[in-house]
Formats: sequence, structure tokens, C-alpha cells
Amino acid sequence: MPELPEVQAHAERMTEALAGKKLDNFQLLNFASLKTYSPAPDEAVGAVLTEVTRRAKLLQLRFDNGQVHVVHLMQGGRLRPDPKQTKKPRLGLARWVFEGNDAWLFTEAGNERKAGVWTVAGDPDVHPPLLETAPDCIDFTLEQFTELCSSHRGRVHGMLRDQRKIAGLGRMLSNEILFDARISPFANASKLSDDQVATLYESMRSVVAGSIEHERTLDDIGKSADRPSKVHNRAGEPCVDCDDTIRTVE
Repeated sequence: MPELPEVQAHAERMTEALAGKKLDNFQLLNFASLKTYSPAPDEAVGAVLTEVTRRAKLLQLRFDNGQVHVVHLMQGGRLRPDPKQTKKPRLGLARWVFEGNDAWLFTEAGNERKAGVWTVAGDPDVHPPLLETAPDCIDFTLEQFTELCSSHRGRVHGMLRDQRKIAGLGRMLSNEILFDARISPFANASKLSDDQVATLYESMRSVVAGSIEHERTLDDIGKSADRPSKVHNRAGEPCVDCDDTIRTVE
């Protein structure tokens, strides 16, 4: 699943391509992918896209009439330019057509069928699907992160991936952050020492920042297997630090 860095970079790419353009048409290609009924997404037709932002792992298409289209890519969703605009595109969920016939197609590969579009008026944070989402990981202060760890009486890996506690991280980033901090994914978050919490916090900020910079060099959201990593998806390979073999643990 695309995590904060992938979605952040893609939001920036979309803003660069589309900001200032009027929405000429919205086409719902798969009824089940629209998760809200009011306001209707075509109420944004005629409005100008001001920017595309990111919150947690979601894209937010913001229009100058106050409507926001929140797009959750989930595991297999992608939102890309659609120059062909075929009538029934394979895997198509929705299509936005901006002035100049600049179309963008929302697709979902795989069998999960969880990707979707929510339309909201005003602040998306007070509406589903973001209503119960925690602050973004990059917005936590050390004090807030320390409080989070001390209150979570469970595995630190699970805490990092829980979007209701800290948003934007998934399996890959959590693995990389914990490796960088030299903390076991099975460690109880509430039992980490102050030094461990501080190290984990700095590792989180460093790993996420580095991943964002990498994603900004790309033209699109890539495959998870292609993302730079030291341990994630590296089982069987030598460790970059100690030359021992990387192993998968459950």
C-alpha cells in the first residue's frame, strides 16, 4: 500500500499538473467506489482545482467551491493521467476530466475492491474516512510521541501502523524505522526507555524524510518492491550493517 511518502509526492505531482484548471466532467465508472452520496461529486464540475494535498495515506483534490474529493488508494489503487479516455477502462473506478481535456483515471488492481472516493464539503478531517485518523507522523513532537509510546501497551510495530494512533506509516516504513532505531518490532512500546523513544522518533523523521525525497525523483507511484529499503522485502539477503542474513519473523 502506498504510504505517506508515495502519496505526498504524488499529491505534489498532481498539483503541478492540475492546479488552476476547471473540472469539466466527473465520471463514476464503478458505483461501489463512491463512498458518499452528499455532496454529489459532480457538484465540483465548473469549479477550479486549487491544489491536491495529502492527509495520512489519502489524496485530497481541493476545489474552489469548498468541495474536496478524498481518494483512498488502498493497496492497488492508482490515479494517473488518462489520455485515451476509453469508455470502459480496465479496472476503472472514476475519472476526472479537467479543462483542456486533461483526464485522470482512478483504477484499482487486485481483488480487494477497497479503494474509493469520498466527497466532502469543508474540512475533510471531520468527515469519514479521516474522522478517526490520528495526526500525521511527521507532525508529532517528541513530547507527543513519547506520550503515545507510554500509553500503548502493545508491540511498537503495531502502534506505528495504527492510523488511529499515528498516521501515514505502513508495514514497510515501520520495518525500516525500527531497523534504523535498532528496536525490535516485538518490543512493548510502553516499556521503551526515554532514550529508545527519542531514537525511534528521530529514526521515524529521518526515514520518512528520506523516502519523501526519493519519491520526488519519480514520475509516478512505483511498486512496493521497487522502493529502497534495508530490511523490508530483503529476507535472505545479507544485512547492510552486520552481514548476517535477514530473516522474516512473524
